[in-house]
Amino acid sequence: MKVPSYKALGAVLVLTVAGVAVAQGPVVNIGGKHPNLRDAQQHIVAAYGKIEAAQHDPHESLGGHGERAKQLLTEADAEIRAAATDANITHH
Repeated sequence: MKVPSYKALGAVLVLTVAGVAVAQGPVVNIGGKHPNLRDAQQHIVAAYGKIEAAQHDPHESLGGHGERAKQLLTEADAEIRAAATDANITHH
């Protein structure tokens, strides 16, 4: 019987967490150690919220572009978090 590797298990966990993040939207979770990245993340969260508000506004018709914009903002948030993690590793 093969024992699952920690890398495979880690990949499944990351994908699961990413799926939950997409469903919930981005949140501000970068600390004060990286003020510029935290500020960028706050703007992403605000933009995501504005798009959600537009999607629920009966006077707005986004034609699916709002959903795509939220996906891209979620991807941008993940990249910013990755940048902060890399900075923590290389400049601890």
